[in-house]
Amino acid sequence: MPVREPRQVETDMSGQQFKYGGQAVLEGVMMRGRHQATVVVRRPDGSFARLDMPVPPRTARWQRLPLLRGFAALAEAFTIGRKALDFSATVVAADEEEQLHPWLQGLIFIVTIAVAVGLFVVMPSLVANFIGQLGAPILLREVIEALINLAMVIAYIVAIGRIPDINRVFGYHGAEHKVINAYEAGLPLTVESVRQCSRIHPRCGTSFLLAVALIGFLIFLSVAGLPVWQRIIARIVLIPLVAAVAFEVQQLAANHYHRPWVRWLLAPTLAAQYLTTREPNDDMIATAIAAFEAVLHADQHAQAQPVQVTANVTGLVDTQPTM
Repeated sequence: MPVREPRQVETDMSGQQFKYGGQAVLEGVMMRGRHQATVVVRRPDGSFARLDMPVPPRTARWQRLPLLRGFAALAEAFTIGRKALDFSATVVAADEEEQLHPWLQGLIFIVTIAVAVGLFVVMPSLVANFIGQLGAPILLREVIEALINLAMVIAYIVAIGRIPDINRVFGYHGAEHKVINAYEAGLPLTVESVRQCSRIHPRCGTSFLLAVALIGFLIFLSVAGLPVWQRIIARIVLIPLVAAVAFEVQQLAANHYHRPWVRWLLAPTLAAQYLTTREPNDDMIATAIAAFEAVLHADQHAQAQPVQVTANVTGLVDTQPTM
């Protein structure tokens, strides 16, 4: 591995350490910094394909207000994450004939959202409504529905985790967490150093999903008395609010993660990350380091980089497979 110079810690306007984030993609990792998001995908020959995406600054006042900033952050994460996944799929499917047309990708996305809403919103509501018709109190019905929803999500994650390609994505997910943990701990960004870090992180999207489930249960109680289909529609409409509240709660918890009682409260959400992460191999860690150092370099130079695809990442990590 090349020798790295001491790095500068990025801070936000309040002087606090900037909170980097990321996402696992097919055979790679996307890291998001203040000015740039970078996707690095490892090809079968060990070289890297890279995409740099500028991150638009949040200058509007409403983007810094509680709840509204959650909408802005989640919308940005969704947009960048979708582009990152599309890029990784393009690299993995190197043969042009294997690539899907944009309209077909859009159709698959719409169908996926519809199936997710049907499985995790509509079906649990219908089952719980049937139980309610048997005489169960409203609160018990809501608890049963929440438990059904949670069980289905866990079963879904466990099932897809058995797919080899998804299992590798979970490995890259673990690598992403390890790199960010190493950076936030002030450790060198080397494979050897990062390998020793935890694959669990308090700002993980898995923890966010569980926060959404818990907060959704509380907020959805406000429409529990509606007829079943009105209740389902109301819940779908309330999902953005639930997500925004969950974002605020997760950020607050992450800021106070050093407190023992916060760690105790977060324990179930952190444990859930063992379902969506795997211990990464050295190649996965090197890929995550490459993506992270790209956004760190962009932030240290205080300017967003133009969108570009490069054949290899140079000056960051070795482009040959790590043994």
